[in-house]
Amino acid sequence: MTTPAKLTFAETDLDAIAEAEGRIAVLIGAEGKLDPATRRVNKLTKGAIARMLENGKWDKVKPGEVRTLAWPAGLAAEAVDVVRVERGAKPEEARKAGVALGKLKGDSPLLILAGQMRRPVEVALGAVLRNYSFATHKTEDANENGAVTVMVRDAGAIREEADAARAVAEGVFLTRDLVSEPANHLTTTEFACRIKGMEDLGLKVTVLEEDELEKLGMRLLLSVGHGSASPSKVAVMEWQGGDKGDAPLALVGKGVVFDTGGISLKPAAGMEDMTMDMGGAGVVTGVMHTLARRKAKANVVGLVGLVENMPSDRATRPGDVVASMKGDTVEIINTDAEGRLVLADLMWYAQETYEPRGMIDLATLTGAIIIGLGHENAGAFSNDDKLVGDFLKAAEAEGEGAWRLPMGEAYDEQLKSQIADMKNVGGRPGGSITAAQFLGRFVKGGVPWIHLDIAGVASVKSDTPYAPKGASGWGVMTLNRLVADTLE
Repeated sequence: MTTPAKLTFAETDLDAIAEAEGRIAVLIGAEGKLDPATRRVNKLTKGAIARMLENGKWDKVKPGEVRTLAWPAGLAAEAVDVVRVERGAKPEEARKAGVALGKLKGDSPLLILAGQMRRPVEVALGAVLRNYSFATHKTEDANENGAVTVMVRDAGAIREEADAARAVAEGVFLTRDLVSEPANHLTTTEFACRIKGMEDLGLKVTVLEEDELEKLGMRLLLSVGHGSASPSKVAVMEWQGGDKGDAPLALVGKGVVFDTGGISLKPAAGMEDMTMDMGGAGVVTGVMHTLARRKAKANVVGLVGLVENMPSDRATRPGDVVASMKGDTVEIINTDAEGRLVLADLMWYAQETYEPRGMIDLATLTGAIIIGLGHENAGAFSNDDKLVGDFLKAAEAEGEGAWRLPMGEAYDEQLKSQIADMKNVGGRPGGSITAAQFLGRFVKGGVPWIHLDIAGVASVKSDTPYAPKGASGWGVMTLNRLVADTLE
């Protein structure tokens, strides 16, 4: 796993500033007031900070923006980054300031002088999250990622909060790594092995193989992987941090490690991006890592269906009818609408086995969601106003975009089949909604449920608020906060 930069909080030491290597960051509000540490930097640089603030120059700097002094005299550091952020900044504003620093950091050590900041952990988390690159398969020597040190007035008071932030960063990085991995490296077997390795964190991990899935009746899930030489698997991660008798929250992820579309073959252009079609499983894995790493006081089970959708003489054909674990039959009109087949059996298994208090599934499910919401928001569909309301509140607090879309029985008309209980697609109109309607048929009455279509946010072609272009890790922070706010 790509390791986040080492994060250390230390008491402010004015005498150590002059010898700090790498980059030094100072945080200044709109009024241009300097705290003791910033005054020391100003003194060492012979008034360079003060000159930067003169004559209305600072008024033109927007909140979260940085002005850099390169190779400042009087310091060992290669640069001083001056960030505009208020001492009492809200969490998202403080994190935004950290993101600006993370963009500039590179491989250099970073010293953040956060002395009297009210939310220094948020600044540090923003810097760590943004300072990411996936270099596993590059042959040049990778430089060691320099540490992030934050000087504060009382380091001991925020130690627990800082450790939780580190756990979040690890979960986000794990998700980004999984989504970034090429399919010849992240096979279904390799994915399952990486999940099995998380037992070291205290998770109980069970991997169900094809013969077990056949006995359980997960024929929809298995039908997706029929055309691949890679065996289909289900990996289950259980975290028991709450009271023994409490029902768990179930997180369910689509893990299609590569999606050719099967017999309904995708166009060649852009197919290389289909290594990210296991994004839902990647998020679930990252969240479970974070919850276990920070010893969350809650019961959560994560289930991921690991398959590969390939064309071959064994592959499922358009027009085939397959029975689900629930017992309903599905006419498979389009083999490229495979994610909902994986999720349907997995969701039913989660409910039969764990009787969860609520269930959230995540999947890079439809291109239609990108047409509707672009790359700014995931689509949220739900049968429960309370659960989805709590989720959207958590997403807003974490700065991860999500938008609720409608559901309704009228959309079921598009899924009617002449030869089976339902079709797996409902045509172009409302494609994301009909996909959610399909999944809703596998939710038991009384089970609060959210379906998250993350096709537009899991991996993108431009920078996101917390990540460089590529895998974003969207959802790990939101689901971690949802657990913290509603279950702990």
